[in-house]
Amino acid sequence: MTHPSTRRTVLATGAASAASALLLGCSKYGDENSGGDTEEASSAAPSGTAAGEAPGGGGGGGGKELTKTADIPVGGGKIFKDEKVVVTQPEKGGFKAFSAVCTHQGCIVANVSDGTINCTCHGSKFKIADGSVAGGPAPKPLPARQITVEGDSIGLA
Repeated sequence: MTHPSTRRTVLATGAASAASALLLGCSKYGDENSGGDTEEASSAAPSGTAAGEAPGGGGGGGGKELTKTADIPVGGGKIFKDEKVVVTQPEKGGFKAFSAVCTHQGCIVANVSDGTINCTCHGSKFKIADGSVAGGPAPKPLPARQITVEGDSIGLA
């Protein structure tokens, strides 16, 4: 024989379910957020290394070749949508790489022009030199990505 649920039981069960959902949602968000901060911090130095084109930097034979140095215009850049990375050359011979995923709503940035990496989804703009926000609703800079520059080849590290 079953007993009918009391109002107290129904409210307690509902509150426990809501608290569980809230905790799961917060822990997932916190994990993603801390992962982004770690990635940003860990990749900032290697990007600087690539910009200086230090010879023999970091264990040789990086990853997949993205492009040739001649394909990245001085004062501009190129977006690699499949790899979700944008490579820029703010000054001659200095190459930088950033995530191509806009920090506002997660769109892939659309183009590089006039010294900025541009997301046309909502108008965010990022500086090609450091990925910092130059305009629009983006709350954070584009995270740096690690690249290697060996001779005339640019690759993912």
